[in-house]
Amino acid sequence: MKKILIVEDDTSISEELKNLLDNAGYNGVILKDFENSYAEIKRENPDLILLDINIPKLNGEMLLQKIRKESNVPIIMVTSKNTETDEVLSLSYGANDYITKPYNPTILLLRINNLFKRIENKNDILTYNDLTVDPKKGIIKNDKEELILTKNEMIIFTFLLANRGNIVTRDDLMTDLWNNDSYINDNALNVNISRLRTKLTDFGYEDAIETRKGQGYILK
Repeated sequence: MKKILIVEDDTSISEELKNLLDNAGYNGVILKDFENSYAEIKRENPDLILLDINIPKLNGEMLLQKIRKESNVPIIMVTSKNTETDEVLSLSYGANDYITKPYNPTILLLRINNLFKRIENKNDILTYNDLTVDPKKGIIKNDKEELILTKNEMIIFTFLLANRGNIVTRDDLMTDLWNNDSYINDNALNVNISRLRTKLTDFGYEDAIETRKGQGYILK
């Protein structure tokens, strides 16, 4: 059972979150000691953290930065702040996702589930048609040869693969790259997608990535 640590100083909200998580099959744990929040997080060693920005003593964004110096534990920011600046800062500091209050419980559970799936997929051997995809080694191969991808190309490809058949927006890809400590701009994303397309074409998969104008990309 995966342990999810709730870092929220509003007792009613934290209890509500714990009940939601417990009923969904997770082990919801509420952080109580905000004087020593970082030490408590290390002691609990959770599989995922729900972290509010407005918490006592060390605020959520500062705590997030401190955690990221030592750990890649998945973190979803849960907060009443809903400005674009807060979202960008949280993601750039290393948060994996961001949801604002009042949140939809079903959507929160879906985001938690999708985050766990995404992390698990990045550690596994994947398949695309007749190809084997090894994210850890950064290669795609068939029975005869292998194709080497850069870190960013592999992040983009595995994200498209995880959402195969569905449109993935540019914002989705930028967020996933941020989550993997790759802070690239819009032009750099264009370059990475272009290079990935060229490599797939040379490997016999021409037009594997389709552009949907004004919407994003889809892996066929």
